[in-house]
Amino acid sequence: MNWSKIIECVPNFSEGRDLEKIDKIVAPFRGKSGVKLLDYSNDEDHNRLVVTLVGEPEALRDAVIEAIGIAVRLIDLNHHSGQHPRMGAVDVVPFIPIKNTTMEEAVALSKEVASRVAELYNLPVFLYEKSATAPHRENLASVRKGEFEGMAEKIRLPEWQPDFGPAERHPTAGTVAIGARMPLVAYNINLSTNNLEIATKIAKNIRHINGGLRYVKAMGVELKERNITQVSINMTDYTRTALYRAFELVRIAARRYGVTIVGSEIIGLVPMEALIDTASYYLGLENFSMQQVLEARIME
Repeated sequence: MNWSKIIECVPNFSEGRDLEKIDKIVAPFRGKSGVKLLDYSNDEDHNRLVVTLVGEPEALRDAVIEAIGIAVRLIDLNHHSGQHPRMGAVDVVPFIPIKNTTMEEAVALSKEVASRVAELYNLPVFLYEKSATAPHRENLASVRKGEFEGMAEKIRLPEWQPDFGPAERHPTAGTVAIGARMPLVAYNINLSTNNLEIATKIAKNIRHINGGLRYVKAMGVELKERNITQVSINMTDYTRTALYRAFELVRIAARRYGVTIVGSEIIGLVPMEALIDTASYYLGLENFSMQQVLEARIME
């Protein structure tokens, strides 16, 4: 990719089960000049699709707008259920500066996309994180609170008027949050219990809003097919709170319930530094740096 500027986008769509719909939503990201589809994963329990792509700003903008239109047409949240909170067919669209771009440029791109999707699809849009127009809109959890069902009333409140689009929930596609942010690591830890209450209590124990780890959001999720539960975590700044800290705190919290960790997973892509940092911790490496990673030196 010989691109002068690179921005990453990780749109989340509320469809994790219908493979035909998923393929149609992902299609605008394939075979496009200036855009590269890096990864996409769908989860049936969460009923959610997470796509990771990078591109030059204008090409990325056009592809994302096209995919949002397809999702608005195909997904009806009146008939949607899943473990993951959601307020829209396209639930959240974050832009992340990667190469030769600033956070300010990512914010500008997010606002341009927000304006266009509101105009094209009659979709209410909230700007969040670095793009937020007020402090109470920065946190995605605050914006999403009430989800699709509660948004019909919430969006009429003066403090929750959308930044773009009508002050009325779209009848089938709900609302969407669009913004710019730091790289996020979606990290899930699986537990040896099917008791959702335990997973939920552990999630509350580790997340920042309840006095836990800074830059950690978490919730308990039931994985019915596997007969286990999960602490589903968003690490919003892995450079300040490492993955291993979340893992160890979950392990400590689980012990009081006689529960163990049976595995963990990363959804989508993850920065190399986040994994190197964790490997360095468990190996007890002294004075180790990213400059000692072969692939990192090659890519310089």
